Amino acid sequence: MLVSEYVNDIYDYLNSLEEIFAIRENFLDSHKQINHKMRTILIDWINEVQYQYKLEIDTYHMTVSIIDRYLQLVVDTPKKELQLVGVTAMFIASKYEELFPPDIDDFVYITDDTYKKKQILDMEKQIVKVLDFHLGKPLPTHFLRRYSKAAKAADKNHLCAKYLIEMASIDYSTAHYKPSEIAAAALYISLTLFPLANNTEPKVWTKTLEHYTHYTVQHMTPIIQRLAKVVKNAPNMKVHAVYNKYQSSKFERISVHPEFQGPVMDKLIDGEVSP
Repeated sequence: MLVSEYVNDIYDYLNSLEEIFAIRENFLDSHKQINHKMRTILIDWINEVQYQYKLEIDTYHMTVSIIDRYLQLVVDTPKKELQLVGVTAMFIASKYEELFPPDIDDFVYITDDTYKKKQILDMEKQIVKVLDFHLGKPLPTHFLRRYSKAAKAADKNHLCAKYLIEMASIDYSTAHYKPSEIAAAALYISLTLFPLANNTEPKVWTKTLEHYTHYTVQHMTPIIQRLAKVVKNAPNMKVHAVYNKYQSSKFERISVHPEFQGPVMDKLIDGEVSP
């Protein structure tokens, strides 16, 4: 996706798809049986499954995208089918993203046989029909890779931003933001908490980053505030899949870094952002 000859056209196309497949704010308000707390529990469980089965992170984010887009359109989804929607969305996403996707029997197993093969296959048909086979909505990770490269970000910055993006995926109040906005806000927070040693500019958000992201700090401020608040509160949340995952040495224990509980984070939450 980063082939220089086509990269601008590719990202222009991805930006246009963000508009087409946008998620509305408070999109679950139309549901009678499903609320934002149920979504949070489902997405947390999906994150655990992704880590347990060693699936690509894009598989996870695509799963979340499919779930939200489907629930936005099918407002009469019963509570008893919510996990079925989730596991089927991951079944679809894994076939889209993975070189060797798990077998359908694996997805039956992870639900403790709550659902059978036929139910998953029937729901698969239902989801792709509702989404009109348009499965490839842009993901935050698609944009983050480009933004990190433009920023000449250190590995730690990229890792931190990935953690922030995953925390955002759990939080219903950020679901309506564009993937590119989430990626940009996550990178801004990361660069603010862990400044680049080789940065010769006084600004965190350079003209280069404004150019590649199309976002100013002013535009991102409410997103930065919300994301910073979510991440600071992570140790106290009732769902812990993302937080626990990033406590492992594989992820450099980034989720327990003291900077997330420090004064800089408090300033970001209060909207004290610098250019």
